[in-house]
Amino acid sequence: MENQDQIKDGWFFETCPLWPGMGFSLEIEKILYHKKSRFQHIGVYQTRHHGKMLALDGIIQLTESDEFAYQEMLAHVPLFAHPRPEQVLVIGGGDGGILREICRHGSVKTIDFCEIDEEVIRVSKEFLPSLACGFDDPRIRVHIGDGHAFVLEKKKEYDVIIVDSSDPIGPGDVLFKKPFYEGLKAALKPGGIVATQGESIFLHQECVLRLAKITKELFIKQGYSCIMIPTYPGGNIGICLGSLGPDLNKPAEPVPDQIQDQLKYYTPEIHAASFVLPHFAKQMLARL
Repeated sequence: MENQDQIKDGWFFETCPLWPGMGFSLEIEKILYHKKSRFQHIGVYQTRHHGKMLALDGIIQLTESDEFAYQEMLAHVPLFAHPRPEQVLVIGGGDGGILREICRHGSVKTIDFCEIDEEVIRVSKEFLPSLACGFDDPRIRVHIGDGHAFVLEKKKEYDVIIVDSSDPIGPGDVLFKKPFYEGLKAALKPGGIVATQGESIFLHQECVLRLAKITKELFIKQGYSCIMIPTYPGGNIGICLGSLGPDLNKPAEPVPDQIQDQLKYYTPEIHAASFVLPHFAKQMLARL
């Protein structure tokens, strides 16, 4: 759990059992918010060089300087891989950044959003409006509750499901287990796609292998996409994807200029290249 000991001499220090023997630090100017919700500790900080930063239980979730890389890829890789996404479900991601990106897609008609911790949404709307603007779109229906329970009530309703989970500790742990993915599959329409936060191929190989094994067993097609993002441990994070039909490693249709002009990270070339993994990771996943 996050505490004041993580802040020393104007620096925020992140450590976690998920990446033993290493840490990450950012210089901060001010603590903007520092309270515990029913589920986790929420901290918002003004950093000196990376804009505002959101941390949950002491783990950095985003900084304004590079959040676009994660939000764009987790949203646009599955949405552009699908030929025409209309009904979308988002689980987690109370900052609103994934919603912001989904709302750029004119084909999307409805977006169900399920977040267990309502306080994350409130805090993000107050301190992170550049992300929380995602909640302003009338297509969004907000549901406060457990994402696993929500999915179990849905059958063949969604074209794309995006899981913007925290790490597999605390309230996010259930989102990394096979029963949850079985529920995701059942909630998809024929030809649907699932994309979930997939941790780091360098730091969390056991977790990556578990997710890849689950999606390979359940879906027609499976893939792992890698994103560069400086303020995440190891400078990278992945997306674990499963498809009931469409290819995952390329856009199904040309990316419209009116969307591409709004983006900083995602391009069709980056989409395809993100599935090209280092040799060790390719070998690791090939053994499944």
